[in-house]
Amino acid sequence: MKVSTPSATAAIEFRVDQYVLYRDPAKFWRGETGHTVVCRVDFVDRRGSGKVRYTLVPVAGGLIRDAQGDYMRLLPPVDAMRDIDTAPLNTEGAVDDMTAAAMAWLTQQHATANRRPELPAD
Repeated sequence: MKVSTPSATAAIEFRVDQYVLYRDPAKFWRGETGHTVVCRVDFVDRRGSGKVRYTLVPVAGGLIRDAQGDYMRLLPPVDAMRDIDTAPLNTEGAVDDMTAAAMAWLTQQHATANRRPELPAD
């Protein structure tokens, strides 16, 4: 009798520029640190066999080639932006409720909102 564990998640095909959480299975099973990283999908390789592999760029730098989608989980933009979208901007403690990244983004938007757009330098 064949026994198998059902997949906890449905197969997802990731797209270029999506952010994912990637777990290196070899590092994980060897008990090494740094086995799980946040990455941006850089390239999708659809192979003739029907398999899909990914090239990932970790946000901390480097490159991961031939990553399997089974070891990746999508990081939805709505989750990354939730603190900005739900921040009570009209209260005294609004800054304390937001992450440093959210504050940096708002500061950048404020600094560039009233400037004339510049053409990129050659």
